[in-house]
Amino acid sequence: MLSCALSKTVATLALLGACAGAAAHDTWFLPLGAPSGVPLLSLGTGNRYPLQEFPIGAEQLTMRGCRSADDRPVSFSAVRDLPKSLLLQAAVAGAPRDRLAAPLSCWAQLVPFEVELEARIVDIYLDEIAASPAVREAWAGMRARGVTWKERFTKHARIELAAGRSTAAAAASGMGLDALLQSGLQRLREGDPLEVQVLRDGQPLAGLAVELIDARGASGGWFHTDAQGRVGFGAPAPGRWVLRGTDLRVSTTEPDTWDSRFINLAFEVNAKP
Repeated sequence: MLSCALSKTVATLALLGACAGAAAHDTWFLPLGAPSGVPLLSLGTGNRYPLQEFPIGAEQLTMRGCRSADDRPVSFSAVRDLPKSLLLQAAVAGAPRDRLAAPLSCWAQLVPFEVELEARIVDIYLDEIAASPAVREAWAGMRARGVTWKERFTKHARIELAAGRSTAAAAASGMGLDALLQSGLQRLREGDPLEVQVLRDGQPLAGLAVELIDARGASGGWFHTDAQGRVGFGAPAPGRWVLRGTDLRVSTTEPDTWDSRFINLAFEVNAKP
């Protein structure tokens, strides 16, 4: 359940970024099945997984793609705008339907947006993303100088549609922030060991706080990536999950401005046989 404070924070982010499109906190994929053997996905933004509340237009995607576990090319195209999300479909070009059951990795990166936040909102925001002490200290210094919070943020989303028993690790997409399942793209079952590596500009990102969230919006706990950008845990209870994280840092090009990158990795866990 979202707290009132958190709901107001995200609503404010959405309001301030309305002119630029969906600007609430997280952006993620939801699987919609595979009618006619072609997987369909919705990409949307919302206050808290899994409720998508703010639509995304195809024109807001700077990068999108899909890849099969054996590295076959997969087309990934926008079908139409839905009231609160964008509908996309993934299909292996020229492949018979029985080959579409192979694991797929799909991803999307959105255009960057800019927002300004009131100081009282920033404190809640930093708590929500489990910001580091260094970030909080830098903000305290800015706030003492009367600086308004200015942020340029970019959303990144990824989903693993696991099937079969492929042990191949997910491949990097080229997005500015990425989260790769290193423990294989096999059909996941509760208790299976999972390892995820987070990459920023293709390099391991250490010390990032990431949170597991289930299909009810409940937290499954926080973790921090190690020196190699990796985090490991046992596959949680059966159902749909996302692993979310926000890399927030002071801009190196714009004075008194923050740069942030959001990542959401969606996956499904199945019950033990």
